[in-house]
Amino acid sequence: MRYNSFKDSQEAFETLYGSILEHGQEYIGTRAIFDVGFIIENPMENKIDTPWRKWNQEYADYEWEWYLSGDQSAAGIEQRAKIWSRMYDINDPQKKVNSNYGYQWQRNNQLSKITEKLRQDPFTRQAVVSIYDGKELELYDYDTPCTTTVTFYSTPDAPKNLNMSVNMRSNDLVFGFCNDQYFFSNLQKMVAEDLGLEVGYYYHHATNLHIYERHYDLKQRNS
Repeated sequence: MRYNSFKDSQEAFETLYGSILEHGQEYIGTRAIFDVGFIIENPMENKIDTPWRKWNQEYADYEWEWYLSGDQSAAGIEQRAKIWSRMYDINDPQKKVNSNYGYQWQRNNQLSKITEKLRQDPFTRQAVVSIYDGKELELYDYDTPCTTTVTFYSTPDAPKNLNMSVNMRSNDLVFGFCNDQYFFSNLQKMVAEDLGLEVGYYYHHATNLHIYERHYDLKQRNS
């Protein structure tokens, strides 16, 4: 596991983009680095203003609100991002997907349960929300969640700060990370406010962090 510390998500994105292109391995239509972890020191500085990335905050806000709704149906969001049209069974009239993270953290009241655990014991090691679930692989024919777990915790040296650790089995840097960090940092803020805490550090871990071939020249094309 390699750890770096970045002041915000934009610095993380720009640094990792160059690092993956320079040092990544060719891997199934991508260039990838493996088992990588890093810290975002200021998670709420979560807007990617890199000019050549052209990150769409309007879309990110829409997806965040969709997560908050917990609605599994991709009927609305596929109108804004075509990728969602490939993530459900075409014979399903409800167009259900597994990667609405809000649906996942609301299943069995996961988020409210772990928030209560933190309220009762600020240093609990059990405040873990599961997303990808190996016990339900038969549900992943069309849509396999990329995030495995999200863990919240405080430490004795900073008991008033809520840290968050996000674990990804696979993470596309250009679209995946840029949007995911926005959603998860907003989630971190939401849980922290519920507990009366400040937002602490955001730790991001990916088993496979990659850039697709179509994005190898993204910086050159858009600069």
